Parts: sequence; C-alpha cells; structure tokens
Amino acid sequence: MLSVPLPVNEAQRQQALDSLELLDTPADPYLDALTRLAHDLFGVRTALITLVDRDRQWFKSRQGLDVAETPRSLSYCSHAVLQDEPLFIDDSHIDVRFAGSELALLNPGARFYAGWPLHDADGIPLGTFCLADPEARQLGEREKCQLRDLAYLTEGYLHLQHSSRQAEELRDELSREQRKGMLDPLTQLWNRAGLLHFLPLEQAAAERSNLRLGLIYCDLDHFKKVNDQHGHDGGDHVLWESARRMSAAVRPQDVVTRNGGEEFVILTLVHDGSELLQIAERIRLAIAERPIELEHAKLQQTASLGCTLLAPGESSSAALKRADQALYRAKHGGRNRSELAD
Repeated sequence: MLSVPLPVNEAQRQQALDSLELLDTPADPYLDALTRLAHDLFGVRTALITLVDRDRQWFKSRQGLDVAETPRSLSYCSHAVLQDEPLFIDDSHIDVRFAGSELALLNPGARFYAGWPLHDADGIPLGTFCLADPEARQLGEREKCQLRDLAYLTEGYLHLQHSSRQAEELRDELSREQRKGMLDPLTQLWNRAGLLHFLPLEQAAAERSNLRLGLIYCDLDHFKKVNDQHGHDGGDHVLWESARRMSAAVRPQDVVTRNGGEEFVILTLVHDGSELLQIAERIRLAIAERPIELEHAKLQQTASLGCTLLAPGESSSAALKRADQALYRAKHGGRNRSELAD
C-alpha cells in the first residue's frame, strides 16, 4: 500500500482552497469546455479539473467520469500536489513508484495518468488539470506543453472567478456544508433545495435592477425510453450532458437547477417575456442541435420548455405552477418546443 503524505504546508494549502469558494459549487461551462477540449485533443477516456480537499479529490469539471469525487488516499492528483510539479505515469503496472500499490490496483481507469498542478494567486497548489486512460501511453513534449497551457488557462479563470460577484454572493449567503447539500451530485447543478434558496435572492435582485424574474421549466422528452433502451448509466449521461448544454446556453448570472428526475428549472433576470422566450429557445436548441454520444449509440435528445414572468407581489410557488402549466402545453403541443405562459 502506498501512502500519500501531506504537504508540509497542508494547513495553509487547505485554507487557500477553502477561501476560493470552489468546492461543492455548480459546474462551469468555461471549465467544461477546457476539459472537453482536453478529452478530444489527447484522445483519453477521462479529463478532469481536480481539487484536492481534506479527505477527497473533488472534480470541478469532468469528462468521461460519472462520480463527483473519490477518496484522496486513492488519488494520483494528491502526489502531484505533494510534489508541486507535473506528474506523468505512462503505465502504472510497471511504474516503479506505483506498480503493485493499492493506488494502482484500485484505479484501472488510470493506468495512464498525467496531471499538471493548479495554483492559487500566491502559487499554492490546490489540485490538477489531469488526464487518465485505462491503456498505457506516453505524452510527447508537444502534448506536455499543451497540457501545461490548458492548466494555465484554468488557473487564470479560477483567479478571475474568485473575485467575481457570484463568488462574493456564495461567501455571503452559503456555508460550504450548505452548498454541498444543495448540489446535485450527478449533474453538478443546484438541486431543488438550491432552487428554493435562490428564488427569493433572484427576486430581490430583479427588483433592485428594475428587471423581471423569469422562470423556465425544462423537461427532457421521452426520457423513460432512454432508461429503457440504454440503461440507467445511459440515462445518467444524458442528464449530465443536457445539464452541460443548458448551462452553456444561458448567461453566467442565471441560475440552473435540477428540480428532480429529468426536470430542470432556470431562473433568469429579463426585461420582458420576449427576452425570456429567446433564452428558453437557446436552451431548447442547445439540447437538440446535435446527438448525445453514449457508449454504443448516438441519441437525438429534445426537451420541452414552459416559462413565465413572476408578477409583482406574486408568490414564487404560483409562478412555478404557471410555468409548469406552460410546460404541459409544450408537451401536448408536440414536444421539442417552448411555451410562454400568459
């Protein structure tokens, strides 16, 4: 068994990680674009942006992996953070550092591993931008430079996010444990508890900005058939990919939540119903524009959407009900369409 010692500055490192307010936050479309690029560029099964927490490694962005976190004790990223330098493992079966260890034996999907450390603004290592694959391989010098550049872009974006308005709101409104309880582990969106938390906050923001709070119900069409034909693993991937496309289709300040099952709710500040319907259509087209790739199939997924504006003095529950009724009309009107409530 290969133990993973803690860095000598572990307390300082953990404090730096906590201060960024990144752990247990929703997935980010920009970071997802970087890991998706890495996944395709290097042709590996898994590409991750990993943050090494106290007793776990948590994935801020992931491609090719269904879980949101794994134990720190079984983490190659922990070794990269400990060394604070890139870690390359061409073949864990024969690598003298890891061959025969519990780490190698329990990570068959990471026979090949390449991780580049990610740092905060003071140069403290927080995690890695990493690649993994079940087949042994070796990165050339050009590929190592490409991985370095992706890590550099990731670091810069995380530094910018730390000082953003949304990060400040998270620090003010939610503790880390509260965030963790409001995050859907599969899609990395806010769950229903998160929706109920953000509704009054967004309503207040709309009033301050002299805007309207728009609510969009989004339901994936014929989702039961997906589970029946492709199993729950296939269904989970469709939910995950649909969540990525929804988040990429809206603005950074919009709130995307998974209300349960295949149903999602989006909160957005708009001027009028026309603008709200345009956002709903962007979401619909983002889901339908290209097939979702499953392990052995390509699935053409669509979604139906119902949306409404919160009226002055109206309760959010009444507005949600009206958006749900608009969704019902979209379903019965042929699906793959958006409906605006009266």
